[in-house]
Amino acid sequence: MAEHKVGSMDITEQEKTFNGFIKFTVGALIGIFVLVVILAVTGA
Repeated sequence: MAEHKVGSMDITEQEKTFNGFIKFTVGALIGIFVLVVILAVTGA
């Protein structure tokens, strides 16, 4: 079995996935916040 060398793995795909997840999460939170503010203002 090959020895594991810390920091030698290519993680570009994992970084892309993580950045996409963060962008989606931030967008969803902003959308939810806007929806809550609209509901609070209109009293619905």
